[in-house]
Amino acid sequence: MSLINRKVLTLDEFTIQQLRNFPKATGELSSLLRDIGLAAKRVNVEVNKAGLVDILGDAGSINVQGEDVKKLDIFANNQFTGVLQHGISCAGIASEELDDFVAFDDDVSKNSKYICLYDPLDGSGNIDVNISIGTIFSVYRRVSEIGTIATAADFLQPGVKQVAAGYIIYGSSTMLVYATRRGVNGFTLDPSIGEFCLSHPNIQCPEFGKIYSVNHGNFFQYAQGVQDYIQTCQRKNKTNGGPYTQRYIGSMVADVHRNLLKGGIFMYPPTTDKPNGKLRLLYECNPFAFIAEVAGGKATNGQQRILDVVPTELHQRSGFFVGSKGMMEELEAHMK
Repeated sequence: MSLINRKVLTLDEFTIQQLRNFPKATGELSSLLRDIGLAAKRVNVEVNKAGLVDILGDAGSINVQGEDVKKLDIFANNQFTGVLQHGISCAGIASEELDDFVAFDDDVSKNSKYICLYDPLDGSGNIDVNISIGTIFSVYRRVSEIGTIATAADFLQPGVKQVAAGYIIYGSSTMLVYATRRGVNGFTLDPSIGEFCLSHPNIQCPEFGKIYSVNHGNFFQYAQGVQDYIQTCQRKNKTNGGPYTQRYIGSMVADVHRNLLKGGIFMYPPTTDKPNGKLRLLYECNPFAFIAEVAGGKATNGQQRILDVVPTELHQRSGFFVGSKGMMEELEAHMK
């Protein structure tokens, strides 16, 4: 009988080990991350059998964004909301699937110091064709008084105030990647024991890559600077080692995950049809911007650093550019 490899840390072991480095820490953030891991495992089970049960397809309703809600969207939203509400570390949540934030009003939650925002199932339009999808989450320290119910101000904080952010990608393997200011670490789900195990410690985004990810179908709706940069990506030149390779899955979690590991740039620019951009600042842009910056990359909305944007509404949209630092600086030169 082979021995278990005890050099591989589970998510629980890793968060507890990190906690030991901060004797005054309460452990609330570690508990919250483990709760998110639990919800992810529940969603993963359903994602993996989505083609076998009546959980596929549309639920027949429209979410606050005006998009068709998939049945699995609702399931995922309920799992993350339920786990965080029943935990001890979250004062409230905001979800892309809900019109407004939800403040938990029990005594334990009111005494919790964190709130969580998430997109429970990003890329869910790909469910029916078996392409990787994911969950994106963001954690903030609340600004309202501990012991009271969470308020809108807790959720409308700029991304620079995040204390943690991450994503789960449900792909050929299921991975949970999360960042705190101390680093970015990736955990792969081992189905034999049902645990996320540390597989990608201290992720660093390469300064340059060979991949650019953008929807070429909208090329003529992009600003001139974006068009110029895309054409630069396609040309051979000495400064950037191009031409680059285009890879665009249409599932943001999968595209950004690949570029984070291999180097690359992901672009979702505003268009003439959507001048404010399409991606959600709080549920998609801020978490990925935080992760990218901790890993050594950059993220902007085309005019300014994403993490400095002060949100005015929960479902605010934004243009979004994120990726390797060197490639982002190339883009910014064209945008100017």
